[in-house]
Amino acid sequence: MENPLEWGDGGRGRRVVVIGGGVAGSLIAKSLQFDADLTLIDPKDYFEIPWASLRATVEPLFAERSLIHHKDYLANGRLIVSEVTNITNKEVLTADGHQVTYDYLVVATGHYDPLPVTRTDRLEEYQTENEKIKAADSILIVGGGPTGVELAAEIAVDFPQKKVTLVHDGSRLLEFIGPKASDKTLEWLKNKNVEVKLMQSVDLSNNTNNSGGNRTFFTSSGETIKADCHFLCTGKPPGSEWLRETYLKDRIDNFGRLKVDENLRIKGHRNIFAVGDITDIKELKQGYSAQKHALVAAKNLKLLMSGGKESKLAIYEPRPSPKIIVSLGRQDAVAQFSFTTIIGLVPGMIKSKDLYVGKTRKKMGLQPK
Repeated sequence: MENPLEWGDGGRGRRVVVIGGGVAGSLIAKSLQFDADLTLIDPKDYFEIPWASLRATVEPLFAERSLIHHKDYLANGRLIVSEVTNITNKEVLTADGHQVTYDYLVVATGHYDPLPVTRTDRLEEYQTENEKIKAADSILIVGGGPTGVELAAEIAVDFPQKKVTLVHDGSRLLEFIGPKASDKTLEWLKNKNVEVKLMQSVDLSNNTNNSGGNRTFFTSSGETIKADCHFLCTGKPPGSEWLRETYLKDRIDNFGRLKVDENLRIKGHRNIFAVGDITDIKELKQGYSAQKHALVAAKNLKLLMSGGKESKLAIYEPRPSPKIIVSLGRQDAVAQFSFTTIIGLVPGMIKSKDLYVGKTRKKMGLQPK
């Protein structure tokens, strides 16, 4: 059997470079590793299942399953652990001096979220955050989107004796879903003794030290909040700043996202794809969608590498998610379906116990446990 990597097909080779090892990037790398001469470039040596990170804050051992070495699923690809500094029309340059030539490129840099380089350091970071929570009597959480709400719920369920205050500048929590879900969530948090302050912001740099070791923070409406520690859970910008000096600089929209066509190729480029949160697709930025992007783009790359016709390329159709579930601690969740919104144990059974970690590990070809 001849080596598939040496076949020619109309002058296009099979060198695929994937930039970014998040939800979409890691899945596309795994999917293409036996069809392409594949290189994955990521600033860290592991893939983190992002929707499991808040559980790991209250239970650091949970991260043993949600932090996956890239090498564990990438048996047949090259891994470069480095930042990317530039892209030209034929190569990718990294901070550690690699120049990697590509026939096809996939940009999957998601949101800007600097994490420790090694899995070991990330595990240690969870341990530190957990100790910070355990040592605190009072905790301030800034931001009432899914991250702030899920963190407040995790802490309220696992450490009911701690005073948790959540401050959000919007008029309701979880503004990305319907007001019914927001109201139910607010009621759930209040029942767990979480104090929620809406329509207020906190300047975290402006705080005073108290004699008891805790700090006093000030909200925009002049209220004071005493807290031993705080977590900032506001949105992260798209991971596209680094692209502004590159060959793709004119393909970034006003929100910092890459403009893609229906086949998930960057507009105006026949051999460059973008997947995941970095794309300008009009849909909720969810892991579920990022995984779907990865599978559509992988299919299209396989077609192009084998010399298939462009007219046969798969089309990605953004669909409103059939269900949106925000977990509330280990047992409960709030779920918005197309026909109804429910809170409690039933939606919790779908997501909250394992946070889809086993399911995601399986998708990456690993043992769920």
